[in-house]
Amino acid sequence: MRAVRILLVLVVVLGGLFVAADRIAVHFAESEASDRAQQTLGLTSPPGIDIKGFPFLTQVLAEKLDDVEVTADGVQATGTGGQTLRVARFQADLHGVKLGSGFSSAVADTAEGTALVRYEDLAKAAPSGVTIGYGGTSENGKGQVKVGVEVSTPVGTIKRSVVSEVSVTGKGGIKLTAGKIPGLESLPPVVEDLIRERIDFTRALSGLPEGIELRSVTATADGISIAATGTKVVLAQ
Repeated sequence: MRAVRILLVLVVVLGGLFVAADRIAVHFAESEASDRAQQTLGLTSPPGIDIKGFPFLTQVLAEKLDDVEVTADGVQATGTGGQTLRVARFQADLHGVKLGSGFSSAVADTAEGTALVRYEDLAKAAPSGVTIGYGGTSENGKGQVKVGVEVSTPVGTIKRSVVSEVSVTGKGGIKLTAGKIPGLESLPPVVEDLIRERIDFTRALSGLPEGIELRSVTATADGISIAATGTKVVLAQ
């Protein structure tokens, strides 16, 4: 019996040491992956990396992680024409992450995630003279964006406020399209053209991980909520 007790104690101790070693290895790997992701994505600070699953060491030996969660705040994404569009929050769940030697690279088979662009940040990336905010919901319950503009025209300076719909364009673009612009019935068509040159615009996000594609966007009280998915998503290279 004494030998059995000793064996059980050894099993518990060795099991505890294995768990401790596994958790230490996870912490080290998360730190390394975070640094490499910061370099790859051009972030101003390291993103949060949370490697799921246990044991971690067996996943490393297989050179493939089951699931990894990535979070980042204040991502500066370069948009169309070089404008910088700040993404307030980005979160992604990556599945089947293949590792390179020494964590030199990390590419996920699939991923899904969300991002949030606040209205004040979108306004900074908009054409001059444009203000942007939440416009409530339409009759069908869809979120809208309120867009204000002041523009010089052949008939003088015109100020207008409209509600716009937000949509996805291409693989990584956010597009604002205004509905009817009020108070232009008696003015020449060029006035509406000049206004729409300012308020109907697209901003592309190029600072998100390679392989991520925008799927849908929704106007909310907090900002533009973005849903994204991807395949062969590059976390680090």
